[in-house]
Amino acid sequence: MITFALRLAVSGGRQAVARLLTITAATAVGVGLLLSTLAAVNAVGATNDRVLWANSGAKSRTETAAVDPLRWRDHGPEFYDGKRLLFIEVAATGPTSPVPPGLTELPAAGEYYASPALAKLIRETPADQLADRFPGRLVGEIGKAALASPDSLVLVSGQDPEALAARPGARSITTIATALPSSCEADCPSTGVRGDAMTLILSVVAGALLFPVVIFIGTATRLSAATREQRYAAMRLVGATPRQITLIAAAESTVAAVAGTVLGFGLFLLLRPLVADVPFTGDRFFVDDLTLTLPQGLAVLLGVPLAAAVAARLALRRVTVSPLGVSRRTTPKPPSAWRVAPLLAGLAELAWFVGRRPETTNGQTAAYLTGFLVVMLGLVIAGPWLTMAVARLVAARTSRPASLIAVRRLADDPKAGFRSVAGLILALFVTTATVAIIGTIDANRGVLSGDPQTRVAVEHGAMSGEPPMTDAVPDRVLADVRAVPGFRGLAVAHANPDGLARDPSVPKDFPPPVLALCSDLAQVPVVGHCAPGAEVAAVEPFGFLDLVSQETTEWPTAPITAEAAARLPVQSLYVTTDGATVTKERVRTVLSRAFPDYHARMVQDWGSAQQQELAGWRQLADVVLLTTLPIAGCSLAVSVVAGLSDRRRPFAMLRLTGAPLRMLRVVIGLESALPLLVVSALAIGTGFAAAAMFLKSQMDYDLVSPGGVFFGLVLLGLASSLGIIASTLPLLKRITGPEAARNG
Repeated sequence: MITFALRLAVSGGRQAVARLLTITAATAVGVGLLLSTLAAVNAVGATNDRVLWANSGAKSRTETAAVDPLRWRDHGPEFYDGKRLLFIEVAATGPTSPVPPGLTELPAAGEYYASPALAKLIRETPADQLADRFPGRLVGEIGKAALASPDSLVLVSGQDPEALAARPGARSITTIATALPSSCEADCPSTGVRGDAMTLILSVVAGALLFPVVIFIGTATRLSAATREQRYAAMRLVGATPRQITLIAAAESTVAAVAGTVLGFGLFLLLRPLVADVPFTGDRFFVDDLTLTLPQGLAVLLGVPLAAAVAARLALRRVTVSPLGVSRRTTPKPPSAWRVAPLLAGLAELAWFVGRRPETTNGQTAAYLTGFLVVMLGLVIAGPWLTMAVARLVAARTSRPASLIAVRRLADDPKAGFRSVAGLILALFVTTATVAIIGTIDANRGVLSGDPQTRVAVEHGAMSGEPPMTDAVPDRVLADVRAVPGFRGLAVAHANPDGLARDPSVPKDFPPPVLALCSDLAQVPVVGHCAPGAEVAAVEPFGFLDLVSQETTEWPTAPITAEAAARLPVQSLYVTTDGATVTKERVRTVLSRAFPDYHARMVQDWGSAQQQELAGWRQLADVVLLTTLPIAGCSLAVSVVAGLSDRRRPFAMLRLTGAPLRMLRVVIGLESALPLLVVSALAIGTGFAAAAMFLKSQMDYDLVSPGGVFFGLVLLGLASSLGIIASTLPLLKRITGPEAARNG
């Protein structure tokens, strides 16, 4: 019977072959996307495992080994042009000192190893912007075993053991970390990726990608459905059992699904280099990290064909009930209003978590991912009922023949009418929700890029509450900073041990304000200004460099003379420039060489991690849009063609009775356009509602309406969809000739 079914599947003429090829292609795309998403999740885990070594200096680590200790110091946050740089200083105390991964041996004092990306940057960048920060010479590159990404900037510098032991933050270790420390007291470099959060994001992406693909596969399986149903009904009439019909139907769909699954694995291998270049986590993946586990591969290899067989069984359930079921062609039972319930349930779940955000990431995954998937499923379930309701409403208000035929057919079989546009509706929902969420986050966090005034500034020194950086800044250092081309101004922030001009409303455990000479503040107006006639101002210790300019802020006057304030220890320096990257990095290099135990900070550094996160979200949104819209368009085209093919005889009869071809084209257009436009409005509104509830619950942000570009893209997408529908109409003339009525 299986052999007979396979012969039947490929011997049905061009239509059968076209249907099998379409199902195969749809399945291949779905499997390729699914495998790519699973591999991306696995890559996040592999990335995190490779950078555990960077936490070797954490105080909470207790692992020991009988080897010579290794002096270890995390230099702290270092940046270049907004990119995070991991800088580890090491010193061996003997021949058996442990060696970090990616190195064959430890660097000697005055030597350092750099990751390939950093080594390339050092070679291509003038030394006074980068290389001069790292004493010594580059002697080799760090291997992949220690890197999260091909773009990782990592440096391991060799130091003198005694000198390094005297540096703040240095520790002696005997093992390299292979697991996360039990706790981190600001001594973990945080070079990994939040795997649980990325799993949430990638799971949402997987759902957004797979829903349109599943609908595309389902649409493709219905090509020539009427012809196949009649064939199966005829087999029943000549004695075939329901079980045999089920086996034949399953075999026909399964052979295409098996072929599509195999091709999907091949497509995944082709997509790996492209997926690796997508910065899901802010950086690219190594291609080798995009791998699948054996259970994952087997689940996809066996699960997809099985799902195709089940879908075939459900699609042809009428034939197995009665051999005359197809011939009678009774009007399907109209969908009931309960179909709206899943959609309302999904929105209600998202609404319930507003003000009740789960504390853990796993809890947030369960809450938000479930809510969005239920909403997407609810749109698919509610679509036919809404299509029927609108069709009945239009039927009561129109008298034109073409409109009456179209809306009556939609009212009689709204499932078929909605099926053609279901993929586009989901793509539109995903697009709306994604753009709304990302747009709102950008609007609320856009300040991360800083005001124009703050983007020209560099701060270097001790953070608020830390001991002063130095007793006095050497004149040579001040001269070197002022000599940098593009230098604009410099202010010195002095420690305030007596808490002068402290705001009494600020809690006592907060550090006191720093003191700045008014003559200095006049050079750097972005920090704020003094009251008229004042000599010294008390600047609040939020850090001289904030993300919002303080140009209009007038700081309280400190009761101390300028001469006395200038003799106080120096907390930090604040430099303004012309804003060019070259200028700021030269200033950073000068100050890093002068005060290597402290760090320069800029706006692009402070916001870089969050900006990378936002860039990753934007990249994911682009992936979703560029993937779902073409698939949904293909689904629409295939569905319209399938509908024309299945109704060729009724349309041919209408043409024989005098109906003009133009009227029939209007009927086809209205049958596809009406559910598209109606449910599109629902999808857009639902997308905004779901995004608003997610933003309020997760981030306490109010929804910000996207700009005109979004609505323009929506109109362009709808116009393109209508164009796809129109492009299928020329087929109507060819398939509704007199022979179609005669041979039906």
